[in-house]
Amino acid sequence: MNTLITVAPTGAESSKADVPQLPTTLDELVETAVRCEAAGASMIHLHIRDADHAPTLDPGRLRASVDAVREATDLVVQLSTGGSVQDPLDQRLTVLDAEPDSCSLTCGTTNFGDDVFLNPWPFMVDLYRQSIEREVVPEFELFDLGHVAALQRLLDQEGMPFGGKVHVDFVTGVPGGMPGTSAALLAGVELLPPQVTSWSATGIGRSHLPIAATSLSAGGHLRVGMEDNLVYARGRAVQHNDELVLRAAELATLMQRPPMTTTEARDLLGVKRR
Repeated sequence: MNTLITVAPTGAESSKADVPQLPTTLDELVETAVRCEAAGASMIHLHIRDADHAPTLDPGRLRASVDAVREATDLVVQLSTGGSVQDPLDQRLTVLDAEPDSCSLTCGTTNFGDDVFLNPWPFMVDLYRQSIEREVVPEFELFDLGHVAALQRLLDQEGMPFGGKVHVDFVTGVPGGMPGTSAALLAGVELLPPQVTSWSATGIGRSHLPIAATSLSAGGHLRVGMEDNLVYARGRAVQHNDELVLRAAELATLMQRPPMTTTEARDLLGVKRR
């Protein structure tokens, strides 16, 4: 199977002041999306920033970002429902109003550095039910092995998502979550519910390349981008997200699993044509 490459270009953690090359304006986001699609990405995972480059869940900015990326590219547009760790739960539910193709759905609360990324069970169920009603495909984010069990509980209780496919992403290497090691990732893969149809993996920071190699060799897909990794190699900062996408595409091609087209990605995920 070819490889789904998701790019997560911005995130909510890094500041523009510390990382000037981080795409935080709408123009920068669209330019990044165009270049990353050309480099081999077929899905983009968006966090939005305000005029001061701070994380925001402003409905107008969310909608404008989805529309602009959709107009400029054929990428599958996924919005983060995690926002930043400070965002209230009720506001995070409003992300689906922007009508993305996909949304993230994190399967449990996790320590996140010095903070807590809150995802209580009732919030997970609310978000899941709304994603089905809105015909938005969820990507289940798994930061820990307990999240794999919570995904099983959610699917058993609520049934299959819109589109009939179950795609998950292992987020490894977050301080407080599962480590960015091959052993941890493969343990999670071993425990995946039978309903899962595809999975990808993310390695934060220096676990970026080992996790990518493990995922490809085990039949998984890849998520890369400056949300997860700001260093290309020792002593060399990432200058543009397309560098990380290009390297992922080269690695996937070397493993004889070249990047998917956006059409193949839509079929894999069960995404609605909008």
